[in-house]
Amino acid sequence: MSHPHPELGPPPPLPEGGLRVTPLGGLGEIGRNMTVFEYGGRLLIVDCGVLFPEEEQPGIDLILPDFTSIRDRLDDIDGIVLTHGHEDHIGGVPFLLREKPDIPLIGSKLTLALIEAKLQEHRIRPYILEVEEGRRERIGPFDCEFVAVNHSIPDALAVAVRTPAGMVVHTGDFKMDQLPLDGRLTDLRAFSRLGEEGIDLLLSDSTNAEVPGFVPPERDISTVLRQVFASAQRRIIVASFASHVHRIQQILDAAHEYGRRVAFVGRSMVRNMGIARDLGYLRVPGGLVVDVKALDDLPEEEVVLVCTGSQGEPMAALSRMANRDHQIRIVDGDTVILASSLIPGNENAVYRVINGLTRWGANVVHKGNAKVHVSGHSSAGELLYFYNICQPRNLMPVHGEWRHLRANAELGALTGIPKDHIVIAEDGVVVDLVDGKARIVGKVQAGYVYVDGLSVGDVTESSLKDRRILGDEGIISVFVVVDTSTGKIAAGPHIQSRGSGIDDGAFDAVIPKIDEALARSAENGVAEPHQLQQLVRRAVGKWVSDTYRRRPMILPVVVEV
Repeated sequence: MSHPHPELGPPPPLPEGGLRVTPLGGLGEIGRNMTVFEYGGRLLIVDCGVLFPEEEQPGIDLILPDFTSIRDRLDDIDGIVLTHGHEDHIGGVPFLLREKPDIPLIGSKLTLALIEAKLQEHRIRPYILEVEEGRRERIGPFDCEFVAVNHSIPDALAVAVRTPAGMVVHTGDFKMDQLPLDGRLTDLRAFSRLGEEGIDLLLSDSTNAEVPGFVPPERDISTVLRQVFASAQRRIIVASFASHVHRIQQILDAAHEYGRRVAFVGRSMVRNMGIARDLGYLRVPGGLVVDVKALDDLPEEEVVLVCTGSQGEPMAALSRMANRDHQIRIVDGDTVILASSLIPGNENAVYRVINGLTRWGANVVHKGNAKVHVSGHSSAGELLYFYNICQPRNLMPVHGEWRHLRANAELGALTGIPKDHIVIAEDGVVVDLVDGKARIVGKVQAGYVYVDGLSVGDVTESSLKDRRILGDEGIISVFVVVDTSTGKIAAGPHIQSRGSGIDDGAFDAVIPKIDEALARSAENGVAEPHQLQQLVRRAVGKWVSDTYRRRPMILPVVVEV
């Protein structure tokens, strides 16, 4: 199995007749999925998603793929194929279209409806091409065939990309639910036919590659939900992804069966469910869904609230309910259902929300104590089955952390794919398919691009380091006025602390050390303000470290008079 290493340099020019594959996100992480295909000087992009921030990225709203490697080639892009409507696959599209609004978007009906609604907020009217399973479209030099796959959102597609260099199949996210709620199976007959034709490179979802066996059917959840609804005494509050139409359908069905009314809470939930209902993907009995304001007039035992926040997002409705920072107040006897999985990295945030809800008396039902979620990604048994059907000549695991990519590669090897034909890459690693063999040839820039409010890309890793220090250790500001003629202190030092846990009065002990450091610098002829600031920073920093074993941010200001 080939794999990248830090010494990889820029890739050489693409050989004539070769196909280049460059993942700009989604490898080594769960989210930010984006892959760029290049043939004959033209580019095709599959997905453009976002990654959600973790605790060590304070203040960040979203994390985007890095468009640097394609920014001067936007005119070469023939289209963006969107495999399905989850945020980790479409959330970055508005930011790319800001740079070139006329790049065509290709996807299924629901996927395009979701991204169009998102683009309206950015005042972008995209060029779209709606496709469905079984359809083939020529997109520049790329002959694309779309294949139905089952996932946790309707209308998901895989895409087979044919070029003279060979056929590449990108699965998107998929599983093999044999009893899907919408009756739309992963089209194994189509994958078998593509395998017979010859798949030169398969890019396959790796998220559940470590999990043995097969994913249970989505409909298994219905029985558990009915049991929860039957025993609930007061309100039921369900937290789910705003795009999980199948899960919401089961909630609506259970609410209808037990005589409850449903209200959607949160802008994205209201918007997405409205789209799904208008397009016929969500079946809503008349009178079942009401405005959240109408719930005040209903008995609590007839109320169901469906909201976002299943991943513990700080600003989502459920987190705010847990923190008593939402108009909907959790009371003793409410039932809260977290109908989703735990995305790696979100565990602490989710359990913090569960504890907050439990504190106010809620009965919290989650994946850890009830079967209220099944995954949308193929487990190891399904992947083995899939590889035996497709029999690809080369395999490149995608969509997963390193452990998922490795596990997926091992599964491919078990089915007979030669290990030297299995490519384990990471974001930015360039893979060329030439003469039927996939090889790593270089690496391009593919770092994190942070969105902070209206700022895109302005926050750096250095900025985040400063934010972490401020959050963990606080800040100490030191103001000193220095007489330029003598080099001695004319006024101050004035010292203030915020968040360091050190009382301002305690800094009287460090003032002699600052005086001594500045006097010594005056004797040595040091008068440049920046150098004096560094002397003050070191003096205060050493005293704080020796006295309190802390490392706050120290902000010295030296003014000359």
